[in-house]
Amino acid sequence: MAVGGLCLCSLVRLLCSLFIPGLFLSGALCLCLVVLLWGVRLWLQQRKNQLASTGKDGKHQLVVAFFHPYCNAGGGGERVLWCAIRALQKKYKDAIYVVYTGDKDVTGEQIVESAFRRFNIKLTHPVKFVFLEKRYLVEASLYPHFTLLGQSLGSVFLGWEALMKCVPDVYIDSMGYAFTLPLFKYLGGCRVGCYVHYPTISTDMLSMVRSQNARFNNAAFITRNPLLSKLKLVYYYLFAFVYGLVGSRSDVIMVNSSWTLNHILSLWRAGACTSVVYPPCDVQTFLDIPLHEKKSTTEYSIVSLGQFRPEKDHPLQIRAFAKFLEKTALGQQSLPKLILIGGCRNQQDEQRVNRLKKLCEELGIDKKVEFKINIPFEELKQYLADAIIGLHTMWNEHFGIAS
Repeated sequence: MAVGGLCLCSLVRLLCSLFIPGLFLSGALCLCLVVLLWGVRLWLQQRKNQLASTGKDGKHQLVVAFFHPYCNAGGGGERVLWCAIRALQKKYKDAIYVVYTGDKDVTGEQIVESAFRRFNIKLTHPVKFVFLEKRYLVEASLYPHFTLLGQSLGSVFLGWEALMKCVPDVYIDSMGYAFTLPLFKYLGGCRVGCYVHYPTISTDMLSMVRSQNARFNNAAFITRNPLLSKLKLVYYYLFAFVYGLVGSRSDVIMVNSSWTLNHILSLWRAGACTSVVYPPCDVQTFLDIPLHEKKSTTEYSIVSLGQFRPEKDHPLQIRAFAKFLEKTALGQQSLPKLILIGGCRNQQDEQRVNRLKKLCEELGIDKKVEFKINIPFEELKQYLADAIIGLHTMWNEHFGIAS
């Protein structure tokens, strides 16, 4: 008993003797880290000044950069990007506008042409594109587990590549990579802003894990195991805390709807600089379609419009359509077609489309389902004009496309 007490006292004395040196060592390491980061910031600022351009009046031209690794994807987020750039170009004509993108398989001219073809948006001035090599770091397929954390950390490395290639005056994250905001603000010395379409994590996602509901981002084997569900809930809470911390570093926060606003306010707690800016919808173009115009086809069609991403839940649409066909009277000649229209960002989206086509074959409805990938705006408008029903199945739709 006495020997045990002696050993315990010796251990306490050893820990106490190491505490002060450890404290000094930790302080020294922190100081070295601060000095290093400050040095990196000064170096980036010096590099920025060397590459700075001057306008016709001899003054420094403001550089506004958008971080949008999938700017050629053709979805609603890309429409917001091009409308934002067009609006800024009209108001601030002398500024230089930069887009960080990972679309290396196309040229800048092709990206701009694609924006016009898909969205009918024409920019008033040229845009500079900075092509990134490491976009694979934000691909979900790279992180089969801890996907949110992996993609967020990957975005920091991708953001560092972007910062090394171009140091802007104003940085805008227009695709939801909030972890890049502190990088550009504190190392790049930029004014930072963001446009949030959908929060990376939300209170609804926390509730889903807590209630053990299986979803595309909550595997069934986790929902069946109470311990794994609790561990995932802890992981989500920790991630939500860090997500709120980095997001609140933004000088200006814009969100696309009241739904997104409520989630961002609860997570980021930065109400003073947060505003709702509704996405630009080209309503007039569709209002110009005559209601009683003769249709270009005699077939009835049900149209689904949305990028081929997991949260859009296209398999549910296909299964529901198969059930609908089962209940329809046999031999009826005027059975409608389901037309799935959307954009593919990468190979993973293309594989998802192939799986959807295979599902159609398994259900025996492949002759009644069509896939239209990355189609031009005029063709999209014609499909919507001919459709009798619009279909949308995303859980927690954040803007209200279905309405």
